Amino acid sequence: MNMVTTNVMAPPPPKRMADMQLSPVMMRDILLKTVFRKNVSLVSELARAVCLPTPVTQELVDMAREQKLMEAMGTLNANNGNEMAYQLTDAGKTRAMDALAQSEYFGAMPVPLDVYREQVARQSIRNLAITREQLTSAMGHLILPPALLDQLGPAVGAGRSILMYGPPGNGKSSISNGIRDAMGDKIYVPRAIEYSGQVITVYDPIVHSAAEAEEDDPTVLRRKNRFDTRYVYCERPTVITGGELKLDMLDLVYNPTARTYQAPLQLKSTGGIFIVDDLGRQEEPPQSLVNRWIVPLEESKDILALQSGEKFEVPFDTLVIFSTNFHPNEIFDKAALRRIFFKIKIDGPDQQDFLKIFALVARKKGMPLDEKALIHLLQKKYPTIDNVYANYQPVFLIDQMISICEFEGIPYQMTPDLIDRAWANMFVKDETIVK
Repeated sequence: MNMVTTNVMAPPPPKRMADMQLSPVMMRDILLKTVFRKNVSLVSELARAVCLPTPVTQELVDMAREQKLMEAMGTLNANNGNEMAYQLTDAGKTRAMDALAQSEYFGAMPVPLDVYREQVARQSIRNLAITREQLTSAMGHLILPPALLDQLGPAVGAGRSILMYGPPGNGKSSISNGIRDAMGDKIYVPRAIEYSGQVITVYDPIVHSAAEAEEDDPTVLRRKNRFDTRYVYCERPTVITGGELKLDMLDLVYNPTARTYQAPLQLKSTGGIFIVDDLGRQEEPPQSLVNRWIVPLEESKDILALQSGEKFEVPFDTLVIFSTNFHPNEIFDKAALRRIFFKIKIDGPDQQDFLKIFALVARKKGMPLDEKALIHLLQKKYPTIDNVYANYQPVFLIDQMISICEFEGIPYQMTPDLIDRAWANMFVKDETIVK
């Protein structure tokens, strides 16, 4: 597949504590909690645990030693490059437990929100330039009218909001996934960010697909691709939600036991795509959901709130795709529609495209085509539903016929009788059920 290529600038690793732009007390406490929880003693191990370069980690250890919170164990470890081992003093253990009582967070040092903003700008989804060839390649498995790509291309390239609407079963979800696949480059996702002394975890293995990173070989003098390891090098993220989406899922998630925050879905999708599938099927009215997105969509920033009620701004750099089976005028007012940048109708195929899809699916699934059966389908069956074709129907009908053939123990085949049996499962007859 011909993927997008961009040169996303990597976040540079900090060279000293002063570069971190975090409170020394916060850094020290995270260091102590990490030593306490992970039971590490070597600076090289500790550096990997807190995701900092070894010199910066050594600075933190030295600061903790000056404050009598850590101490050298007095022996060099011959098995680990003659490194000095360190441990928490009794005062250090007490401080670590006090810090854990305030917040259970330990491990990777967070990235200050202002520093993260700079990285978001460097890898903005709006920096992507997607060509017709790249989009066509990503959509190669779909049969789409050229006019649809004429609309999709500029919409994706702008990195703005898209509303796809039209009858069900015509590939709105597949098109959304194709847009995701067209974005073939990678970005840097922070493990956690910091605002006002609070840590918010961002990296989520369920949402973020980590790319294979080259091992950082310490024997190589001039190492390539070095970056701040507080970030994870990932594919551009995709968050897909459907009928389960609720407004509170767009707020910071606070864990009162651990006293830590988790980023909401739209913050996790920064630099990627947020797909709201089946809009109109959620408990919340579609208008309320879109109202929640008005500021982010217009101003490229979102507003979140801490438990204290303090509100703050975070970057909003996400391509939002709304997908619905309803007509937009049924679920939105004009003000909401005005704020959705691109509105694209996804219609069902005409008869010619339907036959193309049917033949493509049949060939892929090993089902031989039969002219008599196809004429029966087009002349006897489709007139009963006013010749309304949908993209899902070829797959459904062929899978049904395959299941019947396998049950009957006969070779895959297509006959008018099998078409009738498959068709009977595609729709439910309107009738009154006597209870």
